[in-house]
Amino acid sequence: MASPETGVLAARGRALAVLRVRGAALALALLPAAVAVVLLVGGATGRLGTEGGWAVARWAVGSLTVLSLLLATLVSVVVARARPALSPSVPVAEEAAPDLYRLVRDLADRLDVPAPSAIALTPDCDSWLEDRTHRAHGPPRPARRAGRRAPEAPVLVIGSPFLWWMRVAELRALLAPVVAGTGPSAHPDIAAARRFIRGLDAAAGVAARARGPLRALPLRFVGRVARLLLRAVGDHVVLMERGVAAAASERAQGVDYGLRIVAQEQVGLAYAGWDRLLTRVALPAWRMGRWPSRLDAGVVSALTELSRRDRLAQGFASRLGERPACDLLEEPGTIDRAASLLAARLFHGGPAEPGPNWSPVAWQQYPEEIVDRKWRLEAARLHRVLDELPAAGPADPDRAAADRTPADAPATATTPPLTYAGVRVRTPAAPHGEGLPRALDPAAPPPGSPLRSSRAESPAPAGTPGAGEPPGAAEAAAPAPLPGPTLARVIDRLARDPGSGDLVAARLGAEVAREEREEAARQATRSGRDGPADPGRGDDPADGGLPLFPLQPPRTARELLADHVTAMVCCAAVDTAGAAPGLDWLDGPALLVDGARRADLGRPVLSLVDDGDAEPLRGWLHRIGVRPEKPVRLA
Repeated sequence: MASPETGVLAARGRALAVLRVRGAALALALLPAAVAVVLLVGGATGRLGTEGGWAVARWAVGSLTVLSLLLATLVSVVVARARPALSPSVPVAEEAAPDLYRLVRDLADRLDVPAPSAIALTPDCDSWLEDRTHRAHGPPRPARRAGRRAPEAPVLVIGSPFLWWMRVAELRALLAPVVAGTGPSAHPDIAAARRFIRGLDAAAGVAARARGPLRALPLRFVGRVARLLLRAVGDHVVLMERGVAAAASERAQGVDYGLRIVAQEQVGLAYAGWDRLLTRVALPAWRMGRWPSRLDAGVVSALTELSRRDRLAQGFASRLGERPACDLLEEPGTIDRAASLLAARLFHGGPAEPGPNWSPVAWQQYPEEIVDRKWRLEAARLHRVLDELPAAGPADPDRAAADRTPADAPATATTPPLTYAGVRVRTPAAPHGEGLPRALDPAAPPPGSPLRSSRAESPAPAGTPGAGEPPGAAEAAAPAPLPGPTLARVIDRLARDPGSGDLVAARLGAEVAREEREEAARQATRSGRDGPADPGRGDDPADGGLPLFPLQPPRTARELLADHVTAMVCCAAVDTAGAAPGLDWLDGPALLVDGARRADLGRPVLSLVDDGDAEPLRGWLHRIGVRPEKPVRLA
């Protein structure tokens, strides 16, 4: 087995190769100056001529020297002043986590390496060391002594889900190889090579964001030089980092090696639960201008639910009786809130600070404030699109008869339709004015008063159209009211008109894209009010380009239509069948019927959206007791 020193020596050799590339670039920039010195000294001593071709050569080389020195100075200044990129994280002061700092320092003592200078948390399932010694990354540091710069210890960045899901012993075993990397990082040659690479990367970022002709032209040259040097040292950098990682891994072999295997299993489980929590639970809230303020606490519930469902994860929940690593923090709730806000900024592009349109939401409030509102917003959007569509063509009589709802059944029918026979009615089927629910109808009588026909209460005056005619003739002559926001309207349109599905899906896609563009414009306006970015900064998430890590690709038009139809069905179930919005930790918004989650809605909805077949959905509604002809409350 190789020793840690072997990996350090290999990494040092590659670091020297990187520094040699830097020296070669510097020598190339100084070469015209050296030639100019030779020509000037030769002319002064009489060994070279002072007239004719030698004079022309001196002037040409002198001009080239001035130009090369100016360009070299420009590149050096931009590389030195550009702020290297920093991983977005939540700094954790020692006063806020004394036990965590004590654990890390004890681990560094056992590994015989320098302790990290600070600790930060990131909303991701990963941990690493990050050099933040650049003067733009912190307060001014004391002046160094004469001689070589003494490298400072890097910052330890820990994934925040690890602190809430892992136990203290597991976290210590997981961090051992990471903390062991501070040893090779302290080597002067490796530290110098890393500073050179970070400077080049920051300079390339500054050049890519240059605006204006006066700045863009020189910075474009700097960017080309920086990218050329990065390509020249690319292979050496990769092998250097591999050597550092190998040395750190070998050094950590003697610290909690057996427990580290268990901790690595927890890493995979935590990543799966964190990904589901972000994409299924947090993303719907972010799209509505709300951000869950306890994401790390939610990952524990998600992973506990995963271990309950998955037989491979059985036994993991039994660990919850041990001390969690979040107990190492003095105020876990405050840290969790900051990490949750940062996660929303990174994965969705939300504002950096809470505001009127960007407020936190607790898990207890999630079903009512997120799930129910999301369904009703999507149902309202779907009905807006249906209102804008042209009238459907003549329907097939056979299919129209098959799709007829109970509200369309003749009044003389003595038996209820088969689709809704035997259904327990949970909402009274009273007549409503203008397609509104009775509770929202301003003309409806007060509760408890007998329902009477409007024609009996206010007879038509003489001389008005329809006066003296039979009631049926007046109803036939009156214009039909606009269809209310009912589920039956959606089902009939998609089932009776084969081409309406594609049209509705396209209109929904355009509507959602327009709303996303408006939200992006509002975010750009907020960013502009924060002030222009510092041109000397490197790649920083605050400079724009958010989200850095989009969670999901854009949804297709068919997927949007299926989501909106599902939302409409859920609204109808809540309003007419006594269902309730709920939260599933792994699947996000859920429909609860009699306290149990119904996860069988997807296939009937897809049958309607893709094939125009409404029978599976009608059967599902019959089993639940949903009244599709009843208007629903929209957002």
